[in-house]
Amino acid sequence: MITALIIAGGVGKRMGQDIPKQFITIEGKPIIIYTLESFEHHPLVDRVLVVCKSGWEETLWGYIREYGLKKVQWIIPGGSKGQESINNGVQFLKEFSEDSDTIIIHDGIRPLVDEIVLSDVIVKCQEHGNGVTSLPYNEQIFLKDTEETTKQYIDRNTLRRVSTPQAYQFGKLIWAYDKAIKEDVGMTDSSYTNTMMVELGETLYFAAGSDKNIKLTTQDDLELFKAYLKMKD
Repeated sequence: MITALIIAGGVGKRMGQDIPKQFITIEGKPIIIYTLESFEHHPLVDRVLVVCKSGWEETLWGYIREYGLKKVQWIIPGGSKGQESINNGVQFLKEFSEDSDTIIIHDGIRPLVDEIVLSDVIVKCQEHGNGVTSLPYNEQIFLKDTEETTKQYIDRNTLRRVSTPQAYQFGKLIWAYDKAIKEDVGMTDSSYTNTMMVELGETLYFAAGSDKNIKLTTQDDLELFKAYLKMKD
């Protein structure tokens, strides 16, 4: 069984909007629906759980009915930060999942996830127990000496950019979150499943990525998203 765990619990303060950014309408459709459609149309994905901002569950169910999405089986409330929301989803799935199931974790505000990216992260997970979307890092990275100076850089060939989707075998995923919460490891505001796994000593496996798989955080990101949509028309 392959389950997508979509995280849509954010507020979106940097977007400067009155509603959560995942519910902002672009070209007549909420951002979260673009995201969910990618999973709806992927032949390997069996079902979808959405961890939603508390109070917006019925709004999302309304959109799901309007757009005829059949794979979304559950919507549950999120936590105060991303890792809490993911853990809410992981704990909820205990009742409905086997240890060997594949769980895909994805940000609800990354609406341009390609089928090939989803397929590769699933394949890597089934081969190795996990798979994380990644891309080369093409900019130069320097370490700060002071706030205004530097004299040391990191070879970009040693770096990878990792984002979502990420996929994990459910048995390992539930073990990791239970251990992380018990030992207070990898559950900070800036943590995610991938960083938590590494802090717990796990090896991660890179899967294919795409530059189009942008995270919609600012108004500039929205404009870039609109441009990509026009390219698809």
